Amino acid sequence: MPFNMPARLIKAIELDMTHQNTATLPEKDALNHTETTLNVVPNTATESDAAEEQAPMRLKERFRKFLPVVVDVETAGFNAQTDALLEIACIPVLLDEHGVFYPGEAFNAHVEPFEGANLEPSALAFTGIDPNNPMRKAIAEDEKTALRRIFKGLKEVRREEDCRQCVLIGHNAHFDLAFLNAAVVRTNSKSHNPFHNFSVFDTVTLSALAFGQTVLARACKAAGLDFDGKNAHSALYDTQKTAELFCYILNHYPMLANAMHAEDDKEALDDNVDRK
Repeated sequence: MPFNMPARLIKAIELDMTHQNTATLPEKDALNHTETTLNVVPNTATESDAAEEQAPMRLKERFRKFLPVVVDVETAGFNAQTDALLEIACIPVLLDEHGVFYPGEAFNAHVEPFEGANLEPSALAFTGIDPNNPMRKAIAEDEKTALRRIFKGLKEVRREEDCRQCVLIGHNAHFDLAFLNAAVVRTNSKSHNPFHNFSVFDTVTLSALAFGQTVLARACKAAGLDFDGKNAHSALYDTQKTAELFCYILNHYPMLANAMHAEDDKEALDDNVDRK
């Protein structure tokens, strides 16, 4: 049943309740307890993790410790076992501190036809290479000397990038790899060869995906890259253009968000498959 409480008693109760709420807190906290409860303590571990995620990938992390190397060969035919290797050029693809891919230093050679090599006239007419040209002969190297010099240079780059093996990039890459592998066998250079035996990155496939083009000159033009048809079919020029195209595609078409991954050296099964 309601009843009237004296005003002095009500005031005394209110004062007592206020005293109970603040008595257990230090004076400073009592004055600022509302503000304090709204402050959020930053999670330093989370901020550190976010900073690491935003840092650009290193080259070895981007391709699972493979060093991508653009390769082009000019030959005296289509048969890697019987037709001469006449020119070879290799350009490693590197990654700068901003996460941008760019072509590295070129390694190239004019190569003397191996003994007994077939020189297909139609192939020579197509490339414009004359194996007997005196100026060419003055700078040409035998296969063994040329390959081992180039391989040595690539191995130095591979070590600098902490990569375990080179992977060949080419326009119709298996053609270039076939001639490279055949020359490795002929010159007994297997232990010097830094390339994976069969894995490749093919810019024909990448160009078709990115531009709907498969011809090197057309893919370069679609990417806004200069291409001089008069210099085509030189191993060095074609390698430079293929390297520029590969870098352009990678720089404009990044990895999918759910495809990012960290290298795990403990994945023994994957390592065994890669090295077969």
